[in-house]
Amino acid sequence: MTQLNSVVKPKTKRSKRFLEGRAPKLSEDLKSAMIMKGGNTSLTVTQALKDVYSLKKPNAVLYKKKNITRPFEDSTSLEFFSKKTDSSLFLFGSHNKKRPNNLIFGRLFDFHVLDMIELGIEKFVSLSEIKASKCPEGTKPMLVFAGEAFDTDIEHKRLKSLLTDFFRGPTVPAVRLAGLEHVLHFTALDGKIFMRSYRCLLKKSGCRTPRIELEEIGPSFDFVLRRTHLASDDLYKLAHRQPKALKPKKKKNISHDTFGTKFGRVHMQKQDLSKLHTRKMKGLRKRKGEVVAEDQAGQAPKMAKEEN
Repeated sequence: MTQLNSVVKPKTKRSKRFLEGRAPKLSEDLKSAMIMKGGNTSLTVTQALKDVYSLKKPNAVLYKKKNITRPFEDSTSLEFFSKKTDSSLFLFGSHNKKRPNNLIFGRLFDFHVLDMIELGIEKFVSLSEIKASKCPEGTKPMLVFAGEAFDTDIEHKRLKSLLTDFFRGPTVPAVRLAGLEHVLHFTALDGKIFMRSYRCLLKKSGCRTPRIELEEIGPSFDFVLRRTHLASDDLYKLAHRQPKALKPKKKKNISHDTFGTKFGRVHMQKQDLSKLHTRKMKGLRKRKGEVVAEDQAGQAPKMAKEEN
């Protein structure tokens, strides 16, 4: 590929297909994540990264080698690996005396760091420690967020958005009932974030709707919120901007209620009801005898006046 005036021109068909895959699209590809560890890590952090990778597969890349970098001080290496693997999400694990068992969730926009939130692991239970049948690889999870902090605090709001981006999985047009078998539950309470993973069990209930039971399958985390790096409001708004082609076109006189029912308003001109043709029924017709009697009753007073 040759570069001329900041425009990359491919020389081969392979490089042309590569550039077309990286070009902006109306419907972007599924977000992938890169999972890496820093220069110093503990067994807890290493196992936690592997478990999160198992939840994110196959849309994730796990780096086994150590990367000596500090995302909050210099994020150039993260941006380099992001451009190399075409990943817009990352999870970085580290461990030191000041911040033990540290995980950094982050996302990028235009291959530049947008948001980063640092979480400390206080308690961790791995997948292997919980003896239960697991969900198949690539299962789309259901995300549940509990706690007032996710709706009131700015940092928790961004954390909720970041975790939703990280774990939501592919966008699908429809979901079958049997496919809703994985639940990720996040609870914000007393300055901590509790993450639990459950498997839905459909039991017989004696009716058409099954009875649902939750079985914990792991991993289980107890996080504490540490450092944050949040994008400005203007940059955050720019990252959420959609192209005009994807925006729904407004239709006049059409509205929807809270349940999704579609209502339409029809405008009609004023009608002249005197010319309205109704259904003719035999029971509503006037008889000939009744018409004659009415005429005679109307003429009787006139004749009496003439005689007088």
